[in-house]
Amino acid sequence: MFGADLIGRPISEVDTPALVIDADAMEKNIADMATYFAKAPAELRPHAKTHKSPIVALKQIEAGAIGATCAKLGEAEALQQGGVRDILIANEIIGKRKIARLVGMARHCNIAVAVDNEKNAKEISDAAVAAGSTVRVLVEVNIGMNRCGVEPGKDAIDLVKKVQKMPGLNFFGFQAYEGHLIMYGTRAEREEAVRASFDPLIETRKQAESEGLEVPVISGGGTGTYDITSQIDGVDEVQAGSYVFMDAKYNTVDGPGDKFSPAIYLWSTVVSRPSTDRVILDIGLKTATPEMGMPAFLDFDGATVDKMSEEHGIATVTSEDARQLAVGDQVRIQPGHVCTTVNLHDNYVVVRNGVVEAVWNVAGRGRSQ
Repeated sequence: MFGADLIGRPISEVDTPALVIDADAMEKNIADMATYFAKAPAELRPHAKTHKSPIVALKQIEAGAIGATCAKLGEAEALQQGGVRDILIANEIIGKRKIARLVGMARHCNIAVAVDNEKNAKEISDAAVAAGSTVRVLVEVNIGMNRCGVEPGKDAIDLVKKVQKMPGLNFFGFQAYEGHLIMYGTRAEREEAVRASFDPLIETRKQAESEGLEVPVISGGGTGTYDITSQIDGVDEVQAGSYVFMDAKYNTVDGPGDKFSPAIYLWSTVVSRPSTDRVILDIGLKTATPEMGMPAFLDFDGATVDKMSEEHGIATVTSEDARQLAVGDQVRIQPGHVCTTVNLHDNYVVVRNGVVEAVWNVAGRGRSQ
């Protein structure tokens, strides 16, 4: 049973494993972040790589977000098809086929994309002119993550000058992501490091503007740094995403772990109790990802997922409550890393007060092209 026939049924009747949204917790996270940004100098452009759902993105926009961010062209198409009209692809789009899709999208929604080299920008320009569309472009600048991006200063300004002369492109500003710092140290240590990482880019913007180059926005940020990046003079958009659901890793981060609630979980069944201190669950590597830490029990202290194989989660239980778990019991397990765990699932089961309210397609799942 999976689909419309689940609606109105108690969560106990949902077969496992399933990916479940706690609707009240999700909506509170959205509202709390919107309340923060209503008073912040920057605006919120939430990253949809977390939820991959136009339904969730539209909820965020309704609450006050200015649009959506995504990681891939395919994710952007899923958002557009679901009614989202202002989308930033926070990555470079390379190759004729993808660029053709990009400039086609630009005729139907307000699309923006990152570039970090002249050749790619020229290819987008040529395709946009041929398609009769306009694409917003952000020059991506490396501020310490050492992934994509030109260096601050002369390299960034030189690329801006070239992009601004290209027909079919609308220079939108700079993108910079402090991803290497979003979970760094204490809240105070993180703030010091984030501000230092943005300093060269803020100076680059001032230099560009002193040369007569308009730089409309600087866009960056994440859930671990949203309340730091948004307060930096010169940063205009924050791309926080994980806050909407949270995960076991973010729960340990000083700052967001205290302000946002777990709003997604893996609904799992105990399938074996081989010993008093060991519980075997029906979640594994096909339903949860461990690259940022193991999933965690939401309702039991003294219960730890120690290992996962393809189909099994192997947990150690030490508390009296957790030792009472029996074969057939159902438990809530929080993903270790929400973004990649969501990508393993076709659907969300949306639950409110213990009852299934909706079943939503994970529209951007697997849309990696």
